[in-house]
Order: sequence, then C-alpha cells, then structure tokens
Amino acid sequence: MKPDPLKNRRGERLDAAFHPGDRDDRLVVIGHGVTGNKDRPLLIAIAEGLAARGWPCMRLSFSGNGDSGGDFREATVTKESEDLRDVFAAIPDGTRVAYVGHSMGGAVGLMTAAASPRPEVLVTVAGMVFTGEFLEREFGDVTPDKGCMWDDEDCPLSRQFADDMESIGDLLDEAGAHRRPYLLVHGSIDDVVPPDESTRAHAAAAEPKRLVTVEGAGHLFEETGCDEVVEAIASWLETHLA
Repeated sequence: MKPDPLKNRRGERLDAAFHPGDRDDRLVVIGHGVTGNKDRPLLIAIAEGLAARGWPCMRLSFSGNGDSGGDFREATVTKESEDLRDVFAAIPDGTRVAYVGHSMGGAVGLMTAAASPRPEVLVTVAGMVFTGEFLEREFGDVTPDKGCMWDDEDCPLSRQFADDMESIGDLLDEAGAHRRPYLLVHGSIDDVVPPDESTRAHAAAAEPKRLVTVEGAGHLFEETGCDEVVEAIASWLETHLA
C-alpha cells in the first residue's frame, strides 16, 4: 500500500514505514509532532499495537523531518497538511483511511480533515489546537531565524514557522467543521500541549466524538498510558472503520 518513492507536491521524498495487517482496504496513517519524526517511540508503539490487531499502519515523517527530504525551517502546519493530502492522494481509491496525529501532527490532521475528503476517521493524541499560544508559550523568548526550538541546533525556529503558527491562531473552527468520527486522547499532566486544548476541541466538534483522558500521562506517554492510547484508538477504529 505504500508508494515507493513517496513524495509531496514539491518532489520532496517522504520517509515512511509500513506495518502490515490483515484488514483489507484499510490504512491508518500516523503523523508526528514538532521536532519529531516517524520513529518516535509513541508512534512505533501505536503502529505496532494497531497492526497486532489487524490494522495496516503507515508511520510518516513530514518533509524536513527525520529522513524525509526538504528543509526543517519550512516544516509548518500548513506545509505538513499539504504533505498529508499528497500522501492520501497516493493511497489507492477504495482504501478506507484513518489518520492519527500526535501533538502538532494533530493540528495537521485537523487542518487536513477540514479541507480534504480523507481521512475518514480522525484521531488526535495530545493534539495541538491553539497554535499561536503554543508558539508564545514554548518559543516566546526565541528570535525567529536566529534561535532554535528548545535549544536544539538541529531545529532552528524559522520566521516561516512562527508566522504560520500565528496566522492559524487556533483550529477550533476546523474541529467543528470536519464532520468525521473524531477521537481525542490526552494525558492529564501534559505540560507541552495542555489537556484543555483537547477538551475545547471536543466541545466544538460534531458527533460522533469521544474524549479520552489518560490519568498520569505526559505529552509523550513515556511513563504510562501507551497501552491505553492504543486501546482507545483500536476501539474507535472498530466502531468507525471496520
């Protein structure tokens, strides 16, 4: 199911890993957050857990991230939404597609679902909704085009990224507009994307929707909650994509 090579509309290669499953004509695409890539442990755990339940999965690194082509400084929510739509366009007609997005990958999913016929099912995990607030909270003391995200020299904070986050502001309208089965999963002690962001997106969304709070889990679900994330997603897919 994975085109090779997978590229975006700019001709940049998109690195992806495929996990086979025995459910025909289904595919779960999994996207990462800011400064991440397809090999984040949480994404691997989700893909392996779902594949073990029969769901074929594709972990994706957006352009400019991981081993994908492109420039990290151009890796905005808007551009990654274009990447995701290009991936969806490459998936054969007749395949029913779900998207699972972590953190900024959740914002990418909201933007994409509001503008595209795919995905059929949307899942956000610690999903970012208030992009302008995230920029100010995490990088308000960093000068774009001079400083870096979280002092990581491999992750420069670009003016392009900052302008995109400020321009979007929030994705509440998109949360209410996409009309897809929508699962939101968030850790109760997330200190990167506050749990309230999922609460407010859930309130804005149309049915069918579900909000799952994983008690004691942080942004990356490193200490606890990974199994609960997989179980929540698997249950949602059984209801809305089986």
